[in-house]
Amino acid sequence: MFVVIEDGSHQYTIQEGDTLTIDYRATATEGDSITFESVLLANGGGASSIGTPAIEGASVEAEVVNPEVKGEKLEIQKFRRRKNSRRHTGHRQKYTTVRIKSITVPGLEIVEAQETEPAATEA
Repeated sequence: MFVVIEDGSHQYTIQEGDTLTIDYRATATEGDSITFESVLLANGGGASSIGTPAIEGASVEAEVVNPEVKGEKLEIQKFRRRKNSRRHTGHRQKYTTVRIKSITVPGLEIVEAQETEPAATEA
């Protein structure tokens, strides 16, 4: 089973147990619970449920693993030719890491994948 959720201006495809890096939440602490209410699409293996724009009553529960993670450094360099003007700055975006605990979609039929055993060969 997987779902597509929207958080801020980003859309994420997730499954239960996935680790996800989302925009920084200043009030989050390790072990806190975050609920995502905007579930855009859900697939249970056999059938899909598509929201208009979101599925009514669907939610995703996540637990904060790391409240503050720094992204990679972006370097900004401004240069004006023949003016002896140079400017160099940098930026590191903050993120919050969460682990998906449960996905709840009312009315969605979940079909488990059947494992097939290899056929026995006679020698």
